[in-house]
Amino acid sequence: MTRSIFFLTLISISMISCQAPKIQSLADHPFIPYPNQISATDQALSIGAIDQILVAEETLGLGAEIAESWKQLTDQSLEVVTDGAASFQLILEESGQQNEEQYQLQIDNKGITIASGAVVGLYRGWQTLKQLIELRQEAAEKDYLPTGTITDSPDYAYRGTMLDVSRHFFTVDEVKRYIDLIAPYKINYLHLHLSDDQGWRIEIKSWPKLTEIGGTTEVGGGPGGFYTQEQYKDLVAYAQNKHITIVPEIDMPGHTNAALASYAELNCNGTATELYTGTDVGFSTLCVDKEVTYTFVEDVIREISAMTPGPYFHIGGDESHVTPKKDFITFINRVYEILPKYDKIPIGWDEVQLADMPNPSVAQYWANAENALAAKKKGAQLLISPASYAYLDMKYDSLTVSGLKWAGYVPVEKGYSWDPVALVEGIEKEDILGVEAPLWSETVGNSPEMELLAFPRLLGYAEIGWTRPESRNWEAYKARLAQHGKFLDQKAVNFYKSPAVDWK
Repeated sequence: MTRSIFFLTLISISMISCQAPKIQSLADHPFIPYPNQISATDQALSIGAIDQILVAEETLGLGAEIAESWKQLTDQSLEVVTDGAASFQLILEESGQQNEEQYQLQIDNKGITIASGAVVGLYRGWQTLKQLIELRQEAAEKDYLPTGTITDSPDYAYRGTMLDVSRHFFTVDEVKRYIDLIAPYKINYLHLHLSDDQGWRIEIKSWPKLTEIGGTTEVGGGPGGFYTQEQYKDLVAYAQNKHITIVPEIDMPGHTNAALASYAELNCNGTATELYTGTDVGFSTLCVDKEVTYTFVEDVIREISAMTPGPYFHIGGDESHVTPKKDFITFINRVYEILPKYDKIPIGWDEVQLADMPNPSVAQYWANAENALAAKKKGAQLLISPASYAYLDMKYDSLTVSGLKWAGYVPVEKGYSWDPVALVEGIEKEDILGVEAPLWSETVGNSPEMELLAFPRLLGYAEIGWTRPESRNWEAYKARLAQHGKFLDQKAVNFYKSPAVDWK
């Protein structure tokens, strides 16, 4: 009898030791952006139990991507299958949901399911699961995932960042790395500032001197550079594969010295300007009274639009200080007439509200609240990019080497602790398309400098765009952000280690 009890005890101990360890609850995981609904069941799924992923024809590509990442993250193979039962399933549902990015991630003791009405929603769910795997905090968690259900969708449809490749040029590979770094945080728009006084960065075949002349310099007199049309198409496709839409910007009628130096006929006096390598603004303008100006504008819009499948085309419109107000309005209205021919919705900096805002159109609020309100009254949606909170080129503090401070310092906490709806009295949630964090490059000449200003603040802007306000607070966020230092280090990101965060 005693021996029987002894062996039963050994068996019980053995069974307990084989059970999954107690691991961090799904609700306590440091997700960024934080999901809008988590129901944790506080059990564990063995990663070793996941050996196949079931996909539909439409999700074969995503399934292959997941399988490749799964091997890298877990050192275990994941077979992609199209029928039968599987421990990991991508379910493309009948599309009855309002938001294509909505998804449900379910983890139980049988396996993993990601369900959505669109492939992009499945991709967003995969990014959430990927964070769950990458940021496991304890050694005991290496072989397990916490169970529960995440039901999630974004607060705003547009969650973007802008990269100024005109003041300083960034290569295709540098832009691709930036895309790689923003995709895990569910950022879905990359706005490329492709032209300015200091450089023209996109090949236009009908106006070749734009890059032959205008693409040869940058701030400080460096060699500049430009994207061929094939390189630009490659960037667009690369971003699309990560469900990021490129928004091209050709700034006009101001910020146009690179174009004016390339073609004399775009100047009112018929004389080409000198190339410019400084940082002043507001001194250049296209000649609004010349019909050739609109031929030029339409050719540029036509060629870029043909390579850009996204719905938006950014026309700039800011700081046109030497363009008379009447001429500015005439010019913007003419450009607005061109864009519908190429199925593009115009975005412009908030000064464009002086013109007749077509429906649909977007005004990007960056400085002037009155402009934002006027644009709303004219029926435009608003893209929220307040310089004093969301400009990535603002210094963190007085010790930051790169960056500017004309809109004030933007430490990590300030960059996170604002609400797009609360900035301008009279602007409501339904008026807002989304949020965007611009990175102007007057003082940013290379990727390490770019990364220092963008990260970690960009993670906060991603959460502002995705997570509803009632689920956001600084204390909880900074604890989660601390865990992402490991991820950024693994990617060799030159991020700013804010003293306000207890980095892990």
